[in-house]
Amino acid sequence: MEFGIFHSGHVPSRPGVGAQREAEHARLLDEVSVAVAADRAGFKYSWFTEHHFLDEYSHISASEVLMGYVAARTERIHIGSGIFNLTPPVNHPARVAERVAMLDHLSEGRFEFGVGRGSSSTEYEGFQIPDAETTRALFDEALPEVLRILQEAPYSFDGKGFSMPPRTVLPRCWTNPHPPLWLACGSPATFERAGRLGMGALCFTMGGASDLAPLIATYKEAVAECDEPIGGYINDNVACVSMLLCLEDRDRAVEIFAHIGASYYQTLVVRWLDSIPLPEGIERSSFVVSEPSKGDLYASIDAGLRSVGAPEDVARSIELWENAGANQVIFGVLNNTLDVNVAIESIETFGRDVLPSFDLDPVHSTTKQRERQLPSISGGA
Repeated sequence: MEFGIFHSGHVPSRPGVGAQREAEHARLLDEVSVAVAADRAGFKYSWFTEHHFLDEYSHISASEVLMGYVAARTERIHIGSGIFNLTPPVNHPARVAERVAMLDHLSEGRFEFGVGRGSSSTEYEGFQIPDAETTRALFDEALPEVLRILQEAPYSFDGKGFSMPPRTVLPRCWTNPHPPLWLACGSPATFERAGRLGMGALCFTMGGASDLAPLIATYKEAVAECDEPIGGYINDNVACVSMLLCLEDRDRAVEIFAHIGASYYQTLVVRWLDSIPLPEGIERSSFVVSEPSKGDLYASIDAGLRSVGAPEDVARSIELWENAGANQVIFGVLNNTLDVNVAIESIETFGRDVLPSFDLDPVHSTTKQRERQLPSISGGA
């Protein structure tokens, strides 16, 4: 079992332009501080989302800039795009390939390449994409072409979503033949597709370990039958996003968690990401995820349903993820109003008291898999 941090750039609204600017600035620097702390604590991955126009929910729009800065401030942690949007009106495939190669070089092989097609009409309509089905067609065309761009010189293409005359996109990747590939997954069909393509599954969902176990099983069945991965090698990995507040004092963790607006972030997920279906009768614009009471928190912690509390509480929740078949748990620690110093304390406590019992190998799983499948490779971490 490996562990990562999810960086979303959540910025709760502040009245006034000046206050909002200050909040954005502080949050971006907090995300950097959290990544640096995670690197020191033994976490193996930092995942950075890419979103556009989604007020409060995510203010990380140019994630490649933030990832490059974090790569320079860290030593061992892998830096992942969670995700790069591959629809050409949002990101031209040649520009995606350039960013991948640059991050791969400047991190010295620590970049992980996660992709998706976006999940909000506010985003894709902002780039003049008419509907969600069009994003699917654009993504399906772009994905194999980005991989061709990373490996072929010169490259050319004449397609429906984009075209290029013969060009050599530079620089070429440092990791041979390319960084590990991941696909954003939420439905059974996308888990199956990720496995069939030999890509890791980045699981963005509001479900828990037991809810995701069938989807993880679907992925594992598909990836076991993958003979021709879309990339140069198979990345057999499922990474699931959760929350973390791990402190020595269980009661203190509960007291803090009850007042940081963690459920408000989930409310924003429902409001903004309108490609996620809702049960009949729920109005997206007015739907609110209620904040849990302390009693509810204690009950969910006792059941292992939240990675909140003392180290032994959090370890119990990790066991559930492990039993469900997850290979990596990615923690969103700033998807709320938690003070960054407490977030760092939580990361350090987890790294000292929980992580060593589950992550038993110092080498990243994606590195091991690439080296095992391509034993003659050189370059990359």
